[in-house]
Parts: sequence; structure tokens; C-alpha cells
Amino acid sequence: MVAESARSILHVDMDAFYASVEQRDNPELRSKPLVVGGTSNRGVVAAASYEARKFGIHSAMPIRDALRRCPDLLRVRPRMAHYKSVSRQIFEIFHSFTPLVEGLSLDEAFLDVTASVALFGTPLDIARAIKEKIQTETGLAASVGVAQNKLVAKIASDLDKPDGLTVVLPDDYPSRLDPLPVSVIPGIGRETLKRLAGTAIRTVRDLRLATDRQLEPVFGRYTRRTRERASGVDDRPVIPSRAEKSMSAEETYDEDLTAIDAMERELLRLTERTATRLRKAGLAAGTVQIKIRQSDFRTFTRQRKAQPPVSGTDSIYAMARDLLSVWLTRNPGAKIRLLGVGGSDLAPAAQPDLFAMQTAETGVDKTVDAIRDRFGADVLGRARTLDRR
Repeated sequence: MVAESARSILHVDMDAFYASVEQRDNPELRSKPLVVGGTSNRGVVAAASYEARKFGIHSAMPIRDALRRCPDLLRVRPRMAHYKSVSRQIFEIFHSFTPLVEGLSLDEAFLDVTASVALFGTPLDIARAIKEKIQTETGLAASVGVAQNKLVAKIASDLDKPDGLTVVLPDDYPSRLDPLPVSVIPGIGRETLKRLAGTAIRTVRDLRLATDRQLEPVFGRYTRRTRERASGVDDRPVIPSRAEKSMSAEETYDEDLTAIDAMERELLRLTERTATRLRKAGLAAGTVQIKIRQSDFRTFTRQRKAQPPVSGTDSIYAMARDLLSVWLTRNPGAKIRLLGVGGSDLAPAAQPDLFAMQTAETGVDKTVDAIRDRFGADVLGRARTLDRR
């Protein structure tokens, strides 16, 4: 094993986060197989409770497959705004122990607590304190991995779920990492596993001890890094304030969209969701894109640069509608199963007086955002979206 400077890294992963929040909030859902999402028969599972996972149900599984595995499966509509609120509580707890917090998602983060031991005790003490504080303040369970780097901390957090706490130090690598399947190593996904199927490499130990001649046909120029990962070596720092690279909203429909006015109505509704997120984050999109999936599951994306970057609903919608119109002229009679609108190349939103043409639009959007924040997202809608309600 390769020696590394001693850091103290935690990987905190909330257990079945969305499903656990729903079970916490509604006692009738506790100890029952539950999925969040998939409320339509053509949807997919966003999250599964541990009771549902016993049936082999997992995120991204088509809801029809999940129901075949568990006919008594309970389905709950996602409440993203609520999950984000709970997530903020949890991240405030993280920040009470260290400023070095790298969020990976709403329910997962790396924490560098190397400099925190003088205040809060050993890394194990800090991990226990974080778990206890999360449980006390939110009523939720977290699994924590403690190690000297991000790679091993993340692997460790998965070793004893749910509500686990696992410490893996360099002396433990042969006993704790070696027996694990190679799929625990980042970058080894389904396609790489297919390429490894013709070799004798099955475990982390196999990967660590393999020769360059065995690894190079599969990993190429990443051979050395892959072997280092299998040896538990990872010098990546914890990087605070992980910025979002894009924001989007999409929806799968129970019935295919075939009429252009229905497509445009849904496009506007999705645009409102994306634009609202951008404005709340103080961001603007330098690129607007749409996503289209037809009834035969063929998927298309189209995008256009925005100069200057945009966050106004009407500005984004105009670009998205043009993109859809061009696509429809080349795909007449299309039946749309999924539609999405997104923004990327994100940058801080410009001050309104810099772009006078956007000022009136921005003012209206901010007024609408404020009303929805106070009275609910559905209290106010544009006339063009009302036909679906």
C-alpha cells in the first residue's frame, strides 16, 4: 500500500433520504415498502425505502417493474422543495463542525475534519456527534465513513447501511477493501465491467495486483490511476461550495403529447420551473436546451447560446419554443413521451440595469416568485399553462 499524509475525511450519506423523510413525516408509511416518484405508470423510481429494496427495487427502475416485484408497493409524489429544506438543516449541521464541506447531492457530502479534531475530538468522535445531531434535529439516520481520503471514506460509508459508522484506515485496507467487488472503485461502471468479464479480475485485490499487461487493454492511460484507487490512494481535496453546472426540469407523461399546443403548454410549465430555480440561485443560463423523448424511447437534445445569459421565464421559453419548433419540422407527427427544459453555462445573474430589455421581465418574474414562495407554487400560473390543470 502507498503511504499518504494523514487527513481526516468523512463521507456522510443520508439513508434512503427522500423515502425516509416521507416515512418520518407520515407514520402510516413507516415499515412499509415505499417509493418516491413513479406516481404515473410510465414513471421511474426516484428513491426506494429499505423495505422496498428487499424486493430488489432501486432508483431509476421503471415503476411497472417495481410493481411487478411488489404489488403492495406504496407510491408518494416527490416534494423537492421540502427535501431541499431538510437538506439545508443537515448541511448546517455539517458546517457546525467544519467549513470544508463538499456537497455531492441533497443527501450526501464529504467533510474534511482534519483541523476540527482540536475542538471536537477524534474523527470517530466527530462522526458520532454528527450522526447524533442529525438524528436529534431531523429524526433521520445517516451512514458515515471515516478514512484518510475521499475514496475510502465513500466506500466505508456503504459498508454498514443503514445507520452505519465505519472507520477504514490504511492498515485496514487489505482486510476491508481487498475482498470488495471492483465496482466499488469510481469509474468502473457497467461498460468497464463487461470488458473485465473476460479476465480473472473480480475483486479490488485482483485489480490491485494485476499487471499492466492485464489492465492496459481495459483502462488504457488510466491504468496507473486505477491501480492507485484499488490500493486506497486518493489525494483529491475536499472542495467546498460545489457549484451547479446546470439546472433543468423534465416530465414523463402518462399519455404521449401529439398536439403542438399541448407540447408548447408543457414546455412553458417546465420553463417556469427551471427559470424559478435559476432566479432563486441568482444565476443566469448562457445556454438553453430542450430534451425530447419519443414514444419509441429515442431521445434528442437541442440547445442554443443565450447572449446575454438569461433567467427570465419568457426569454428562456422563447428560445426553448424555437428549438422545439425546428425539431418538429424535421420530425412531423412526433409522439412525445418526455419533455425537458434546462439551462447550462451558468453564471451569476447580471444586475438588471445592465440589460434594460430584461428589467421589466425580471421584475414580473420576481413578483411571481415572491407570491409563490408565500402562498405555494400552484397559487399563480400563466394563462397558457391552465388547460392542463
